[in-house]
Amino acid sequence: MQERSDMKPSEELEAIAKQQGCCLEDLKFAQYMDTIDPIRPLRQDFHYPKMKDIKHTDLSIVNGEEDCVYFCGNSLGLCPKKTKEYMDIEIDKWSKLGVQGHTNGDLPWAYCDERIDKDMAKIVGGKEGEVALMNGLTVNLHLLLISFYQPTKDRHKILCEGKAFPSDHYAFESQIKLHGYDPATSLRLLEPREGEFTLRTEDIIKTIEEEGESIAVICLSGVQYYTGQYFDIPTITQAGQKQGCYVGWDLAHAAGNLPLYLHDWGVDFACWCSYKYLCGSAGTVAGFFLHEKYRNNNFPKLLGWWGHNMDTRFQMDNVMDLSPGAYGYRISNPPGFLCVPIKASLEIYNKTSMIELRTKSKLLTGYLEMLIKKHYGRQETNNASATGVYIDIFTPSDPEQRGAQLSLSFSICIQTIFKELEKRGVVCDKRYPRVIRISPVPIFCSFQDVHRFMKYLYDSIQAAKDSNLK
Repeated sequence: MQERSDMKPSEELEAIAKQQGCCLEDLKFAQYMDTIDPIRPLRQDFHYPKMKDIKHTDLSIVNGEEDCVYFCGNSLGLCPKKTKEYMDIEIDKWSKLGVQGHTNGDLPWAYCDERIDKDMAKIVGGKEGEVALMNGLTVNLHLLLISFYQPTKDRHKILCEGKAFPSDHYAFESQIKLHGYDPATSLRLLEPREGEFTLRTEDIIKTIEEEGESIAVICLSGVQYYTGQYFDIPTITQAGQKQGCYVGWDLAHAAGNLPLYLHDWGVDFACWCSYKYLCGSAGTVAGFFLHEKYRNNNFPKLLGWWGHNMDTRFQMDNVMDLSPGAYGYRISNPPGFLCVPIKASLEIYNKTSMIELRTKSKLLTGYLEMLIKKHYGRQETNNASATGVYIDIFTPSDPEQRGAQLSLSFSICIQTIFKELEKRGVVCDKRYPRVIRISPVPIFCSFQDVHRFMKYLYDSIQAAKDSNLK
């Protein structure tokens, strides 16, 4: 499977189907696409849930021994099989060595984060010293804003998207209030044009150019959680910095989803969680990026013992010898057991590359999009008109403006559709008021998963319509 740079994913999929003498809707096509997928074996490195183990599945209508359709890696990635083995090693080490476990084993607890942060840096395009693993995403966002958000009378705004993830929005509001400003005037929210669902890059740039002198920090989502839109990070970063703004990114839905080049793009700061596409387990330790141009910055920051240089940390003289770069922002010792699943996951990512994952992702998501539009698009006159149910896709149709997620809006109640999908072992999530998010993550999802999803979607829609008639 190799992306053709001169073809759109839809064109490439149609060309392959024609070559194989079948149509896109045939199971034969999905099966063939899986046979030519070079990263298909990586699915076996994860525990893929069975229908019988998924809550709310109706085993009278599906086979409990089959894999479920797991399209929720945008919320929580699957468990790497090595996680339990590695966790048992750490528990065994604790039971046998006690405190000596801090400095012994493959993951010494005192610097277990440093054993895996270089692999994490490869995922986001950071250089050594620019990436650290610590805390949770929002904690890291606060730590970064303490340094980068230093408002003045003339430059006091934070620019973000109007439907930023709530935790980010709350962080921005609280930072503004801590400095004595009012979010009503200092939090600048970007909204789509009337009748549109996503933000246009030219509108973002225009706002930056018109209001840049009053903006202290620009902080957007790399991939917008609700719409699935992938923002043009390098273009927006450059435009903001040209106006004297610091530009940072919440990469919760971008890290492990898309190739990122944070150092080369000159991004000032970034943070992300490790439990979505990166499969690092629920609530695990988060990522932190600080560009090397700020390696020896004198910004305001919160300090802790773990930001002290390791060579002098145990002199205990209470004279801070601050570690340079991202390491200087570490406050407390790393959570040894939470680094274990990240290690297991990054080992799998090291078997492939973000470019290879992205190549498959474009085709996999494009395949899903084509089938949904064919059967439920408003412009079609076949099955969609027959069922009377239409699906709008909020996520941009341009593959370059999205990752492995489609946000679907239904012409009937999403609560009913969601329940019916659950009965059929489809794991996805809903975000009110209107969206069901579907995410075929390329590292463990297949084309046959998409094919099965379409069958379960059709059955769910029929069941939902029947329930409305009763």
